[in-house]
Amino acid sequence: MSDSSLQVALAQIAPVWANKAATLEKVKASITEASEKGAELIVFGEGLVPGYPWWLSITNASAWDNKIQKEIYAHYARNAVQIEVGDLKEVQGLAKKHHIAIYLGIIERPQDRGGHSLYCSLVYINQHGEICSVHRKLQPTYEERLTWSPGDGKGLQTHSLKNFTLGGLNCWENWMPLARTALYGQGENLHIAVWPGSVRNTEMITRMIAQESRSFVISVSSLMRVAGFPADTPHLDLILENFPENMGDGGSCIAGPDGKWVLEPVPFKEGLLIETLDFNRVLEERQNFDPVGHYSRPDVLQLKVNRERQSSVSFE
Repeated sequence: MSDSSLQVALAQIAPVWANKAATLEKVKASITEASEKGAELIVFGEGLVPGYPWWLSITNASAWDNKIQKEIYAHYARNAVQIEVGDLKEVQGLAKKHHIAIYLGIIERPQDRGGHSLYCSLVYINQHGEICSVHRKLQPTYEERLTWSPGDGKGLQTHSLKNFTLGGLNCWENWMPLARTALYGQGENLHIAVWPGSVRNTEMITRMIAQESRSFVISVSSLMRVAGFPADTPHLDLILENFPENMGDGGSCIAGPDGKWVLEPVPFKEGLLIETLDFNRVLEERQNFDPVGHYSRPDVLQLKVNRERQSSVSFE
């Protein structure tokens, strides 16, 4: 396959909820399968490891100093990913072994912020097994703010893969015009948008971003069913009391640089969705519009981005 073609795999899978080890096993199996099918890039949904905080909207999560909420959070935090201690080493090893690049959505518990707060992070691992960026979601949405912390700009980075330049954002921060622009300005032409699992999130914005940027846009969502909750989940009866059979229905899809569907949203189906992208389509559509090139006015409008990793303490 030439450098102008890229075979991509959208891993629309469900986590073993709040079970880091079991969910990582599903991730590793998907990577191996994608490689066997010829994929050069695989993308997973938002916060897949160990799962989206589904309990927040259905268990009165805003109740102050509530023992139930504390216990669910503690369980969730114990299963969050700690990159510094090697939680992703085996995933990195598979990327190198199979020469496949990976975008993986995780719930991160980073030591550089004390090791107790959680961040919704999107990790890019290149085909050599190197972690090249960890983008912490800039603005958690609605009830997400009860369990996720706001991130920073360090992960607003792009990465080269063959002729393509990749960048990614988490869920509703894809609606943030300036966050998108920060990636466009670095040459992004393959935009990765990850979601917890809903056709209603992907069916409009995927094509909109493609039309705005004249780029390919890959949206990947997870699935979440009642069966995905392990029996040892704290307060499982309370969580399932108002939990629909399919809380996360998928909706993974791809739009081309003209805004038309390459792959329409796919609901409910678990597994890999594989397509081949042609870089020349980007150049064709940039002929009439380029948001940071010939159709921009940097003498009038500019964006300033702070990409420093934020921390509460600095030591001299």
